[in-house]
Amino acid sequence: MTNFVIYFFICNLFISGIIFILFTTKKALQTKISHRMQYHLSFLLFALLMLPFLPIRSFPVFTWLNVIAGTFTEETNPTPQELSTSYLADTSKQVNDFAISVSHRAPSAVGNLLCLLWFIGIFIMIVFLIRSSLHLHKIIKSSLPLQNRKIRNLYYECLRETGIHVDIPVYSTAYLKSPAIVGFLKPRIFLPIHTISDEHAASIRLMIYHELQHLKHKDMAVNQLIILAGIVYWFNPFVWYALKEMKCERELACDSSVLQMLPETEFENYGNTLINFAEKISRKNHSVSSFPFVAGIGGNRKQIRRRILNIANYKKETRPQKMQSRLACIFILAIFLVLIPVLPTYATGQNTYSFHEEGKRIIYQDFRSQFKGYQGSFVLYDSGKNAWTIYHKEAALEQITPNSTYKIYDALLGLESGIISPEHSKLAWNGEDYPFDAWKADQDLSSAMRSSVNWYFQTIDHKVGWKHVKSFLQEIGYGNQQIGNDMDLYWTDFSLKISPLEQVELLKKFYHNDFGFSYDNINAVKDSILLSRSPNGTLSGKTGTGRVDGQDTNGWFIGYIEKSGHVYYFATNIQGVSNANGSVATEISLSILSDMGLWDQSRFRGY
Repeated sequence: MTNFVIYFFICNLFISGIIFILFTTKKALQTKISHRMQYHLSFLLFALLMLPFLPIRSFPVFTWLNVIAGTFTEETNPTPQELSTSYLADTSKQVNDFAISVSHRAPSAVGNLLCLLWFIGIFIMIVFLIRSSLHLHKIIKSSLPLQNRKIRNLYYECLRETGIHVDIPVYSTAYLKSPAIVGFLKPRIFLPIHTISDEHAASIRLMIYHELQHLKHKDMAVNQLIILAGIVYWFNPFVWYALKEMKCERELACDSSVLQMLPETEFENYGNTLINFAEKISRKNHSVSSFPFVAGIGGNRKQIRRRILNIANYKKETRPQKMQSRLACIFILAIFLVLIPVLPTYATGQNTYSFHEEGKRIIYQDFRSQFKGYQGSFVLYDSGKNAWTIYHKEAALEQITPNSTYKIYDALLGLESGIISPEHSKLAWNGEDYPFDAWKADQDLSSAMRSSVNWYFQTIDHKVGWKHVKSFLQEIGYGNQQIGNDMDLYWTDFSLKISPLEQVELLKKFYHNDFGFSYDNINAVKDSILLSRSPNGTLSGKTGTGRVDGQDTNGWFIGYIEKSGHVYYFATNIQGVSNANGSVATEISLSILSDMGLWDQSRFRGY
């Protein structure tokens, strides 16, 4: 939760900037856009404010946020029983599922402080909201149904003229200084008791028109969103300004809707009605603006002034002006859509890959018995039949840490960058004491891949550089294409993420070299991940284990089988509190592949 709050506050910097741009653009084009259209454009604000809470794909902005949020990695020496090795019966190769543990330290003090302040502010806002609601409830309780017969008949006429066919209760009250409409599900109109007389019938008619326009355009529902936004974004002055402007635009839109109904000879009367209320509603006690659940004809002095100027200058829209207004709105909407992608939204859950199922042959299988209680998924693509087999679709779409399976592509990066070559792939051990004996030696591509030697691939990354690693991920389209702030373990520290379905799609591109890389380099990586060869076919693959605080919580086995002229690409991912590692994922994969008649599981032993 603390990490989310930090991302949320960072998002607010972008939200504030977008609000400034949108409202500046609206102000520059305000003479081209009707007040009703300006009000409707303000609804974009709600879409903007929702983005940080939506589980959508993040854009690679501010990768240093992990430091602020308090996400770090630490290497730990595993105990002997934490090492897992899978042996192949028919080759000299072995798959060493070595993994380095990462840990999450406590969130930073900044994160904890921001989280505490945000929740305190929300609590205070809710307390004020409850107090205001109780105060309004007392006023409603003290109100009486409208008794004046002439005014009631006038109200029914107004209902017919505005095209509203629902009988909305009307009350009189001595505690409100201006007319108001209250309630979302059960709306009610309240008229100040001092205005209810036959001599004020003309003014009351205009007031009722205004309140009915609020009802007709569902302004009470919008009011609830304004309240919610004010609570959640209580700390952001740009949001408060935008919400205040939105309320004013709502009243201007209602005024324009009323004026659209009236003949021009009555425009002055409507303006005078507002002026007559100006002095009364400027008082803070029991004014409409003091109640968040209320929409009414009132407002503060500045708003009343804007509205009177609007009435004085109002002219009914012609058809060309309506078209001009729509075009201006489209322009502002286009600006909004262009700005949205820069917002670094934070997913409350895992990122989800968009897999297009149209035109694909997909079989959904139940492999729960093979998964033995582990959460996860299995994906297989049969190139011969152009068919997919998927277990647990939701998990197959979930982007998660790739761990050492990424080393297939890191090796390709090293080859393409010239750091290593198919003929000369050996890198010298620097003498550092590593937790695994297999790592304490010079390594070539084959041994580094077999023993999953972190320092070998870290050396490649450091020689290539952060910028080129980033561009390489984008070039091949690897998962979320993010490497965070740690160049050493970005594939296992929750920065880089990929879904099982993406793993299979990327394996297909790798196998056929859709990247347009050197075929010698592609073949060198293929040789390094070759696990088993037999008369019936070959098996290639790479394991990966995610270890957090000494516990194996994420296991991968990805690869492909070449058999009878066809290629079968697969990816298995398992997740659990403990013992979820690459070796178990391998066992599950081979069990499923054996049941499907694609591989003989007996060729593996020694789990």
